[in-house]
Formats: sequence, C-alpha cells, structure tokens
Amino acid sequence: MTSVSCVRPAFAAAIAASILALSPARADVVVHIDKSSQRMAVSVDGARRYNWPVSTGRRGYGTPSGVFRPQMLARRWYSKKYYNSPMPHSIFFHGGFAIHGTYELTRLGGPASHGCVRLHPSHAAMLYGLVERNGRGGTRIEITN
Repeated sequence: MTSVSCVRPAFAAAIAASILALSPARADVVVHIDKSSQRMAVSVDGARRYNWPVSTGRRGYGTPSGVFRPQMLARRWYSKKYYNSPMPHSIFFHGGFAIHGTYELTRLGGPASHGCVRLHPSHAAMLYGLVERNGRGGTRIEITN
C-alpha cells in the first residue's frame, strides 16, 4: 500500500506539469506613464522591471490620461498626420495615440510630442516585445498627470 500511495502524488504531479507545459505562460504587464515626471514604469506580474524617461505631449498637444489597453501593434509605422515621421515599435492605445520609439533622444524627459508617448528606440523595442509576447489583453496602460 505504501508504494501505491507514493505513486499517486507523483502521477498527479506529472499530469499537472504536462498541463502547465501545454498552456502558454501568462504575465500581466502594466505600463504606467507619469506625465508630471515624464517617466514610464513597466511592471510584470506586479514586479517593477523598467523605469525609463519618456516624452509626452507638448503644450497644445496633450497626451490623454486614463487606463487603456493596446489596440494595435506595428513594428514599423510612419505618421500620416505629421510629416511621415518614423514611429518604430508603435503600441497604439487610443485612436491615433501610441507609445513608440523616437530618434529625438535629447528631448526625452520633457514634453515634446504631438500627444504620443515617445521613448528610446531600444526601450520601445523591449516594451513592444513584452506586449507582443504577453498579448494585448494582458497589458494595461495607465497614464496619469
């Protein structure tokens, strides 16, 4: 009887491990953008992973505040509204507003955009990959004043 009772928990553990192996790993991603400090904090499953400088909307071009989900991802995008400007690794979250990379690195840390959230191209690529892996439904974007 002792050997049978030892086998059952091991068998149950093997079944549980195989079920977990079949389901994709899921992590909730929270992107918090603070317009007053011009910083973006990225957390995965509640643990802070990144904290980067950003540029949000300058005077007359506000970045919307609120809680959003990514609507569309575009690895390469060019603004149809603003001079065909490059928007690498775009994560659109509210109509035409997106989080994306910028090549105007000296402007990071201060309001400079037409309302989008700009960040360093390598940071944009990392964030894009994280959102792509974890899915739009598993990502929340919070923008505060």
